Amino acid sequence: MINVNASGSFNKTEKFLKKINSNEIFSSLNRLGQKGVDALSSASPVETGLLSTSWDYYIINKVGKKGIVWTNTNVENNIPVAILVQYGHATKDGGLVEGLDYINPAIQPIFDEIATTVWREVNRA
Repeated sequence: MINVNASGSFNKTEKFLKKINSNEIFSSLNRLGQKGVDALSSASPVETGLLSTSWDYYIINKVGKKGIVWTNTNVENNIPVAILVQYGHATKDGGLVEGLDYINPAIQPIFDEIATTVWREVNRA
């Protein structure tokens, strides 16, 4: 048999859980989403400008799941151009266009800022 004894107050724990449940710690996601769009736009190669101006984001706000999804609406022949540029692709004449890793370096500082911001909010709870 296991016995657990506790003394004191759970006020801080209850306050923390209420704050987490209120989604208050995720209030900065819109700002960070736009910051990601700006970073991706400025890092995108500019030939026609369409790739760099086609970035957007949306917030996922479901029970147990919060996040930011970045999207790019520049599509050719049902293939996202952002993916073709990032990973490379074959050409009609059998050539190969090598990929250019522009997404990861652009978005990594945003990921770091998200982690720092959310962690700061959690610790402030």
